[in-house]
Amino acid sequence: MSVRRVFAYTLSIILIILVWRAIPIIEVVLSSQPKPITPRGSLSNLEKTNISIFENSKDSVVYISTLQTVVDPWSLSVWDIPRGTGSGFVWDKFGHIVTNFHVIKGASSAKVRLSNGIDYEAALVGADPSHDLAVLKIDPVLNVMKPVMIGDSKSLKVGQIVYAIGNPFGLDWTMTTGIISALDRVINEESGAKIKHAIQTDAAINPGNSGGPLLDSAGRVIGVNTAIYSPSGASAGIGFAIPIDLVNRVVSQLIAYGRYIKPSLGIESDDRVNALLKRRYGVEGVAILSVKVGSSAYKAGLIPSKFYPNGAFEFGDIILSINGKRVKSLEELEEVLSDFSLGERVILEVLRGNRKMEIPVILEAGD
Repeated sequence: MSVRRVFAYTLSIILIILVWRAIPIIEVVLSSQPKPITPRGSLSNLEKTNISIFENSKDSVVYISTLQTVVDPWSLSVWDIPRGTGSGFVWDKFGHIVTNFHVIKGASSAKVRLSNGIDYEAALVGADPSHDLAVLKIDPVLNVMKPVMIGDSKSLKVGQIVYAIGNPFGLDWTMTTGIISALDRVINEESGAKIKHAIQTDAAINPGNSGGPLLDSAGRVIGVNTAIYSPSGASAGIGFAIPIDLVNRVVSQLIAYGRYIKPSLGIESDDRVNALLKRRYGVEGVAILSVKVGSSAYKAGLIPSKFYPNGAFEFGDIILSINGKRVKSLEELEEVLSDFSLGERVILEVLRGNRKMEIPVILEAGD
C-alpha cells in the first residue's frame, strides 16, 4: 500500500471520528432551538359555541361572599368573619342578583364581585327558603353588569347540551359542560326545601357553584345550579338545577313583595276529611270544607261542605284535578298550585253530588 493511500485512509478515519464526536453537540444545538409551531386549523363548531357562550355570559355571572357577625360574650366585642362563598347572576339592569337562599342563609352581610374584579356591598331584597332562592341588589354598574337572557324549562329535552358557570371552590368564573341527564326530579335539600321539576345534569357542579346559572346552547339561563348528589361532597356527575320557569315566578315576587306569596283558591280543607271521603265513597280528591267570603273560590261559586247542629256532615264540592292534574290531598293541591302564578286562570274539575263539572278560578294570593 502506497503512502498516499495510507494517508487518505488515516484521514478518513480521523474525519469519521470527528463527525461521530460532533453529533451530540449538533443534537444539543438543534434541540435547544424552539420547535416550529404546527398550524392548528379552525376550531370545531362545538368549541366555537363553548367559547362564545362563556364570553357572552361571563359578565352576567357574579361571585358572592358572605360575612357573619360574631359577638365575644366576654368582651362584648363585635366583628364580622367570613361565612361562605357562592355564585349568582345579574337578573336585570337595576342591579338585582339571583342566587340560592342557602348561599346567604345566616349571613349578616354579603358582597358581590362583578367581572371587573371589584366587590360591591349587596342588600337583601327577598328570600324564599321553600324554593331555595334569594335576590340581592347592588347599585348598577354601567358597562359591566350584563343581565342574563332567560329561557324556558318546559321545552327542555334529555340529552341537550348545557353549561354551568360559577365559582367552584372559590375558583371564580369557571365553566363546565355536560348534558341534561334527566328532568322532573324532586330534590329535598338540607334546608327542608322540596323542589319539583328539577333539572338533573352531569355538568360538573361543585361547592361554590350554587346560585350560578345553567345555560343552554343558545346562552339562555334554563336553571339555577343548587345541589349535587355526592358522598364525598365533590361532583360525581349528578347535579341539580332549579328550573327557570319556577325561578321566574319566584324572583318576580321577591322583587315586588320581598317574599314569595303562594297562589291560592281561597278555600280550606283537611286531609282527615279527604281520607274519610275515600273510605266512605271511594272518591279521591280534596273536599272543600269552607270558602272564604270574597275569595276567588267564592266568586266562582264553589260550594263548601255543610255541618249540622246534630253533628251530621254533608260534603260540598270535591276538587278532583286542576288543569287536568289529579289532586288527592291538600299537599298535592298546593304542589299543583305552585306551578302557577298569581292572577292566572285555572280550570278545576269538581265533583258536585254525582255530577262532574269544570269551573274556572282566578288564583289569588294565599296567606
